[in-house]
Amino acid sequence: MGLATRLVVQRLALGLLLLLAVSVLIFVGTQILPGDVAQSILGQGATPEALANLRRDLGLNEPAVSRYFAWLGGALTGDLGTALTSGADITQAIGSRLGNTLFLAGVAAVIAVPLAILLGLLAVRYRERWPDKVISGATLASISLPEFFIGYLLILIFGVKLRWFPSVATVYDSMGFMDRLNVVILPALTLTMVVLAHMMRMTRAAILN
Repeated sequence: MGLATRLVVQRLALGLLLLLAVSVLIFVGTQILPGDVAQSILGQGATPEALANLRRDLGLNEPAVSRYFAWLGGALTGDLGTALTSGADITQAIGSRLGNTLFLAGVAAVIAVPLAILLGLLAVRYRERWPDKVISGATLASISLPEFFIGYLLILIFGVKLRWFPSVATVYDSMGFMDRLNVVILPALTLTMVVLAHMMRMTRAAILN
């Protein structure tokens, strides 16, 4: 297994473990919150029978561990349940917006991954010389800046001053590929600036080790 493949596998495994840990923490946090979920949904005027029926339907009478693993099993099979407030299917609600999210993430990845590897290799090739210092300084500055500030800066330069890309736009299903790309390029560049810095530093550290 090559260095790049091993690094990707390690990051994916770490990401999955992190997602699992976050899901446990969120579940525990919801369990220790004060109040009754059934009472919050039905209101103060609900009868004890209605509250008992809703708790049974929601599985609130089951042990917390059983409820967590039931949710986890559903999540792994694509069943995220329904929203308690609106009754909408959560999987469908996410799916209707997932395409735009994946497109944005894909554009950012296409830009960030090769650039991060190239900059990491250059930093190692010219270690302790001015290219390494410039690249490391630029990535450190990018990490230090909040994402919204980077986004505003890109909008100001490329959207307001140069007018190369739209400052505000909406993505809809009937848009062509190039129109969609033109709309998401500024958000994608914002993600690239944030992700690129971390990936470059990890690439540099992995090669040096």
